[in-house]
Parts: sequence; structure tokens; C-alpha cells
Amino acid sequence: MRKRAAALCGAAVVVAGVFTAVPADARPSYPAPLAPAAELGWKNCATTAYPRLQCASLKVPLDHADPRGQRITLALSRVPHTAKTYQGPLLVNPGGPGGSGRTLAGFVASALPKAVAAQYDVVGFDPRGVGASTPALDCVPGHFGPVRPDSVPSTPAIEQANLTRAKSFADACATKYARVLPHIDTVSAVRDMDSIRAALGSTRLNYLGYSYGTYLGAVYAKLFPERVRRLVLDSIVDPAGVWYEDNLAQDYAFNDRHRALMAWIAKHHTAYRLGTDPDQVEARWYAMRASLAKKPADGRVGATELEDTFMPGGYYNGYWPYLAQAFAAFVNDKDADPLVEAYERLGAVDSAGDNGYSVYTSVQCRDADWPRSWERWRADNWAVYEKAPFVTWNNAWYNASCAFWPTRSQHPVNVANGGLSSPALLFQATNDAATPFEGGATVHSLLGGSSLVVEEGGGNHGVTLSGNSCLDRHLAAYLTDGTVPRGSGEADAVCPALPDPQPLSRKAAPTSSRGSTLHGLLGFRS
Repeated sequence: MRKRAAALCGAAVVVAGVFTAVPADARPSYPAPLAPAAELGWKNCATTAYPRLQCASLKVPLDHADPRGQRITLALSRVPHTAKTYQGPLLVNPGGPGGSGRTLAGFVASALPKAVAAQYDVVGFDPRGVGASTPALDCVPGHFGPVRPDSVPSTPAIEQANLTRAKSFADACATKYARVLPHIDTVSAVRDMDSIRAALGSTRLNYLGYSYGTYLGAVYAKLFPERVRRLVLDSIVDPAGVWYEDNLAQDYAFNDRHRALMAWIAKHHTAYRLGTDPDQVEARWYAMRASLAKKPADGRVGATELEDTFMPGGYYNGYWPYLAQAFAAFVNDKDADPLVEAYERLGAVDSAGDNGYSVYTSVQCRDADWPRSWERWRADNWAVYEKAPFVTWNNAWYNASCAFWPTRSQHPVNVANGGLSSPALLFQATNDAATPFEGGATVHSLLGGSSLVVEEGGGNHGVTLSGNSCLDRHLAAYLTDGTVPRGSGEADAVCPALPDPQPLSRKAAPTSSRGSTLHGLLGFRS
């Protein structure tokens, strides 16, 4: 991956068309909308962090093939433009599936350069089934309450306990949401996005999607290529593996990222006293896991909850100092309190998480075929576990309800696309665990004319607007006038990753506030 990124030679830039400037209070200079715009009653829903945030709701068909049938409600947000030059709506999505996007609009509007953000209505939305949209799914409240069975099925009894949980979840979803589940999927969400576009009175969308939001954006571009103005995809899903194979690929990547954390802890032995050899540190981590499997900390953090707590470190290295501190306190001082605190902050699932998981599972299980034979799951995951033990089985159980899902699967969308009027701009870190580098390279080859910006050596998931000024310059240039970099290698531009954090101290903050804010909005398990 690094060699591919480093193959970038001298870069040029390409500038796409930009709208004519119009007064801020005028209609944008688009062609007439393809359908009458719905009335959106925008109301103030400001927060301390985002004082200009507005909210509205939009009714859309549950089944877009039956537009006069049952309707559901989407919750929307926006930060309106203020500049004379108006470039239309910028729809944003944090991924998931199951991620709430309303607060993300406020974040993006505040994180972009003021002159850029001022030219857009930055619009967020809770996808169907999520958050403030109705109905909001919650198949089994408290499904992730501690202490769950050990994720590693080392005995038939442990395997059966996990299988029972997975099947019970699928059965509960079928019972509570039988009418809704056939319409909780990516294509339905994409058609909702097009309803949002029409309701905004626009014939074309600008779009910024993170993680699963990249697949959402690529599918939108495939179904409605003439309605895409600018398309930004950050931390990119590999469409060739939707979704079973993608999850197996994640297991290897998360194991690599966990080992990177172990190496970072070894590097800072003076602070953590866990050893100078990464292998030694890793052995101590697995010993901690074994101890918690026998006696959960505070009756809440067992082996599986430990994995839940450390998995976010694979998404964002800003969490490493907190995880290392909790690890060291448990091993060196026999003090479990920091570990329990880290679990509550990073691993525990609240009601919003229950909702997000219900939608996540509904979308993934509906979007594509999953093996219905548990023997296939067992064989594949044990094979991966032998090389990547960190969260292979944890991830398997997270998705295992798809083996029993009640709705018929669809086929993944072929996102190959040569019909976009402007180049898409793609961002990908080389060591991203949740969406490994291959996804960015694949989508770059599938989206004709796209431009790929690589964060060399980066391992975070969601890299723009997270403190890397090199990446953010490319994003700002693109949103300003459509400029994209062009290079002769697989990557069109390469930006160095930010340095890893330092151990917690009074003198050095462990992470940028912008990075931690973004990753709090993106969540985990995308």
C-alpha cells in the first residue's frame, strides 16, 4: 500500500465548473427542479457548539416503488449559506450504516474554512430508521449489556450462547419491524437522498460521506449520475466485498492496527511500564483478556467488553493514551477503575447505539447475500483468527444475525461509473482498519476521472477535517472551485500522516479537539 501511494509523481490540478455567483437570498442558478420541492419548515435547533444549526423533517415513501403508500419521516439539519456565491446544498453523512448525521452538518460547517462553508447549505440527515427519523429501530434494547459471552467460541457452549444471541436479535427485528425491514437498505436510503435533493429545490447535490457514507455516495452517483455536482468520499468501503468479505478483511486490518498500538505502548515504556518489546506488551494484553474472561472488572468488563473498549483505538489513535493508561493501571497497579472508565466512554452501548446497531444490521443483512450455513462462518472465522485474533470473533458475532435474517437479500450495486460531469475526490489512509486501503484504490479505478488523495502512514478512519492541513487543503480547493490533484501514479496526491499522540501529561494534549469531535460523530463499527 505504501509503495503504491509513493508512486505519485509530479501532480497537476484539474478545475471543474463552478456556479455563477448569485445573491445570498436568491434561488441558486440551477435548472428547474425535476419535481416540485416539498415544504421544509426549517426551525432553530441551535446548540452551544453549533449556534446556526436549523432542523426540519421530510416525509418520504417507505417503499419508493409505492410513492402513494405508507410514509416515514426523515430528520434533517442544515447550516445555511451566507456568501453571495452560492454553490448549493452539501449533504453530509457519517457512515454506519446507522450513524446519525444531523450534528455532522454543524461540525462540517464549522470545520471547513469559513469562506468555503459560507458558499454551501451544509445539510445533515438521520437516514431512515435512525435517530430522530421515524420510525427509529431498536430491535433489542440493551442487547450489548455486559457481561456478554466470550467472543472466542472455545467451547460448544460458548458458541451456542453467541449463536442464540444472534438468532434472537434477528427474530426480534422480524417481530417488531416486519413491514419496515424490507425497506431498510442502501438503495432505499439513496432514494431518500434524492428526495432530500428535490425538497431542497436543487437539481444537483454536493456530497461528503465518511466510511459507509462513501458507499452511500457511490451508489447515489450510480443511480443518479446527472444529479451529482461534487462528490467527496473519505475512508472508502470496498464495493467488491459488500458485506461478508469486507468484514473478514477488517479483521486482519484491525489486528494490524492493534499491534501498532502495542508498539506505541512499547515505545513509551517509561510512561506505561509494560515492556519495550511490542510482542511482550501484546502478550500482557492477552493475559489481561484471559483474566477478565474469568473475573470481569466491576462485574461489567469481561473479555468481550475489553475488545469493545480497545476496538475504537483501531479507528482513531487519539484514544491510544487513554487505552494505554487503563491497560497499565490494570496490569501494574491491579487497578481496574481506569479500564472500567474507558469501557464506559468507548465500549459501552447506549440507547442511540442500540438504534444504530439495529439499522446497521438491517442494512447490511438486506444489502447483500450472507452465508446461511454456520459451518461456513465457523470455518472462515477460525481461519482468520489464527492470523488475526484481536477482534475476529467479536466482529463475527456483531454480524452473525445476518445468518438468520428474515428478509430476502438484494444484490450489491455495481458502482462503476463513467458518467459524472465532475471528478470525484477520494481520501484514504494507507493503514485504515475499518475500510482498508484497497477500498480506496478500487473505487478510484471504478469512478472514471476520480482523484485519490492518500494519507501516507495514516491509520485513522475519517481523515479530512481531523487536523491534517494537507488533506484539508485539497478538500477546500475542491469545494471552492472543483480543483482536484492529478498524478501519474495510483495516487494523485500524497499527504504525510499526523504524528502519533503522546502519553497523557499536563504539557501535551493527547489529541486535537477537532479530531476527537469528528471521530465521536463518526462512531465505530462502520
